[in-house]
Amino acid sequence: MGGRCYSKLVACLKKTRLLAAAAAGVATIYSSSPIAATSSDENPQTLKTRLCIIGSGPAAHTAAIYAARAHLHPILFEGSAAPGGQLTTTTSVHNFPGFPDCIPGPDLVDRFRTQSLSFGTQIITDTVASVDLSASPFKISSRSLSVHADSLIIATGATARRLHFPGSDRFWNHGISACAVCDGAAPIFRNRPLAVVGGGDSAMEEAIFLTRYGSRVYVVHRRDALRASKTMQSRAMADPKIEMVWNSEVVESYGDEVLEGLKLRNVVTGEVSELEVSGLFFAVGHNPATEFLGGQLELDSDGYVVTRPGSTETRVRGVFVAGDVQDKKYRQAITAAGSGCMAALDAEHYLQELGAQESKNAILDLSMKEMIVVNSI
Repeated sequence: MGGRCYSKLVACLKKTRLLAAAAAGVATIYSSSPIAATSSDENPQTLKTRLCIIGSGPAAHTAAIYAARAHLHPILFEGSAAPGGQLTTTTSVHNFPGFPDCIPGPDLVDRFRTQSLSFGTQIITDTVASVDLSASPFKISSRSLSVHADSLIIATGATARRLHFPGSDRFWNHGISACAVCDGAAPIFRNRPLAVVGGGDSAMEEAIFLTRYGSRVYVVHRRDALRASKTMQSRAMADPKIEMVWNSEVVESYGDEVLEGLKLRNVVTGEVSELEVSGLFFAVGHNPATEFLGGQLELDSDGYVVTRPGSTETRVRGVFVAGDVQDKKYRQAITAAGSGCMAALDAEHYLQELGAQESKNAILDLSMKEMIVVNSI
C-alpha cells in the first residue's frame, strides 16, 4: 500500500470513528436534551415531542410534572369542554393530602395545572379526536393540530353516570353526589338519613361506607333483587342502618338550598311516595373515556384500558395509561395521581431504552460504512 493510500485510510478511519463516538451519545441526548415541541417544516400545524399526555386531572398533571422534571418536555391535551375532570364538579375535597382545611375541587385542579406549567409542560386546550397507534411516532390529532409523539400517556379518566330527573342538577354538590368515599364525610351528611341508588357491588360498598356517617341509609333499586355479589348483599342486609327500597326509582328531588327529600315511584304499582333524606348518592357505574382510541388498545368488559400487571404499560409498546381510565376499583384523586407518577416513570424508562437502541443501530451502521471504506481502498 502506497503512502498516499495509507494516509487516506487513516483519515477515513478517524472520521468514521469520530462519527461512531458521536452516535454512542445518542442515548444520552435522546433522553435529556432540551428539545421543545416545534412545528414541522412540512406542516405548521404538526408538533413533535418525546411524550404526549392526554387528560387534565390528577393523573395527567402528575405525569406531566414528573415528565417535565425529567426534561421530556411533554405536550398535554387538556380538552376544551371541561378541563380538570370530575374534580371540577366537587365543591370541597377533604381527603387530598396537604389541605387540612379542605380545598375546592376547581382550585385543586388549578394548582395541578400551574405546577405543570411551572416545569415546562406545554398545555393545549383542545380535545383529542383520534389517535394512530399503528407505528411510532404515534399520531395524536385534534381539530386544530396534530402531535407526533415517541410515547403517549392516556389519562382521560371516567365519568360517573348520573341520573336525570327534576332537581338532579339543582342539588348536584348540594346533597347529590356520585362518590360516597369522596363526599360522604361532609358535615351536611353527618347523622342524617341518606340514600344510594343502585343494585351492584358499588352500591352496596357505598351504602356500607355511608353508615359511618348517616343516621340511616336507604338503598333504592328498580328491581326486587340485587345484582351485587352474595357476599356484598349479605353484608348490606345484615347492617341495621341499611334499609332496602325495592322496585323503586327516583323521579324528583326537592329542598330549599340543599337536598331535603326525594319522590320515589314504585315501578310495579306506579305509586309515588316521599323519602326524607339529606343526601343522595348515584352508584350506577362509570363510563371510561376511551371512545377516541378506536379499538386500538385492549379494553376489559366494562370499557377500561387493560394494563400489564404491576405497571401502566398497554399492549402497544410506548403507550401507557393512568388514572380512572384504567382503575375501576379505587377511583380516587390520590390514587390517580400515584398512577400518573408511575406512567411518567414507565415512559421515561421506555424512551431511554428507545434512545439506547437507536444509538446501537447508528453505531452498527457506521461500522458497516467503515468496513466498506476500508475494503474499497
